[in-house]
Amino acid sequence: MIECTRCPELRRYCRRVAAEKKRAYLESTYWARPVPAFGDPKARLLLVGLAPGAHGSNRTGRPFTGDASGGFLYPALYRAGFASQAGSVSLEDGMQLRDCVITAALRCAPPQNKPSFAQLARCAPYLSAEIEALPNLQAIVGLGSIGTRAAIAALIERGYRLTPKRPQFCHGAHFEAERNGRRIGVLASFHPSRQNTNTGKLTREMFDAIFARAAQLLR
Repeated sequence: MIECTRCPELRRYCRRVAAEKKRAYLESTYWARPVPAFGDPKARLLLVGLAPGAHGSNRTGRPFTGDASGGFLYPALYRAGFASQAGSVSLEDGMQLRDCVITAALRCAPPQNKPSFAQLARCAPYLSAEIEALPNLQAIVGLGSIGTRAAIAALIERGYRLTPKRPQFCHGAHFEAERNGRRIGVLASFHPSRQNTNTGKLTREMFDAIFARAAQLLR
């Protein structure tokens, strides 16, 4: 997946960001490739975000690492017992996830953090394959509307039936997916972006409640 070229425009954009850099990261060597999932291959919980940040995951090579969104997410995972530490700044920081995997609807950083429908469609098979590759998967948390919709679409593509049949996104929404007796709970959360956390749209208490509910879904 890290060699994917399905969206040439995104590959060009990621390389351009890596060449121009941000002033705070002039000494950094950017990853500048599609960002793979990160976590425990035996995980029962999967988190699906939007896409790598241009100077976050596109720089560090790990989901939600090195930017403000990760600065809100990983402490919540640590408090819930899914992460070994509260901070995630680089591939060498020692972070480990427990019973959890983090991935995204899109694997390359899009301009202005706004992926197109075509780009999301080209990337969708990766998420579908990851869901199938997690044999113990019991719960999914969609981080934001795009991540939540991508998770639901991947489950449907894999033959799961959703209840309700036409789920609507809102923070705290809970859906059920079932296939041949196997059930996966899906929770929706606001994305931990600075836009949401700085304005109070998503608070620490609201986010903690999502992961407390996710832990309850793990049998």
